[in-house]
Amino acid sequence: MTIDIPFIWTAFKEIIKALPITLILTIVPLLAGFLIGIGVALVRIYKVKFLYRIANGYVSFFRGTPIIMHIMVIYFGFPLLLDQLSLRFDLGIQTNKIPIILFVLIALTLAAGSYLSEIIRSGIISVSNGQMEAAYSVGMTKFQAMIRIILPQALAQSIPNFTNVFVGFLHTSSIAFLVSQKEVTGAANIVASVNLKFLEAFIAAGIIYWGITILVEGISFLLEKKVTAYNRGGVS
Repeated sequence: MTIDIPFIWTAFKEIIKALPITLILTIVPLLAGFLIGIGVALVRIYKVKFLYRIANGYVSFFRGTPIIMHIMVIYFGFPLLLDQLSLRFDLGIQTNKIPIILFVLIALTLAAGSYLSEIIRSGIISVSNGQMEAAYSVGMTKFQAMIRIILPQALAQSIPNFTNVFVGFLHTSSIAFLVSQKEVTGAANIVASVNLKFLEAFIAAGIIYWGITILVEGISFLLEKKVTAYNRGGVS
């Protein structure tokens, strides 16, 4: 068996067309999950009544079960729920017309929210209590102190963890192919199936994933460098 080097480039050109979907399946859930993560983290830190146990259960469930299960449950279960609600309340919703990518995005967003909430929570906890006391001393409210003092420091310290989650979800997006959502891995599988050159096709897909990962790690390094310089009072 020999590797068809020219075909790797041919496969690369076909597979790269699915990159926008892969980026959507990575970035959108992380952005939406970030908002969920902040809310859940604050609820757990301040132990908000009624919501505290729900937040704990949410984080425990989505971190304690595989993401592929989340996708499958929402992909098969959510339409059933919508059909029942539509039938009962005469909403006229046709779930067969809802794009598959929406179900995948919902599943990934819920999973991302649970992971990011832990990162944000640990970042907030790592900030010294003296920071909050100093904010109170200059007349800030708890909300103002959290937005202007605590969260920026917590998020800055969590850049490496955010990078790890991004890379993890970039790779996790490949699961979407199991529900017929074509992304980079799905495109590689299709190209390989047509030409029966699976090794070459997945080498091309690996190069794409690797390239994006290197780019993200480079951006993360620059951000960390800027933050470190700022915290030390210098300019990089």
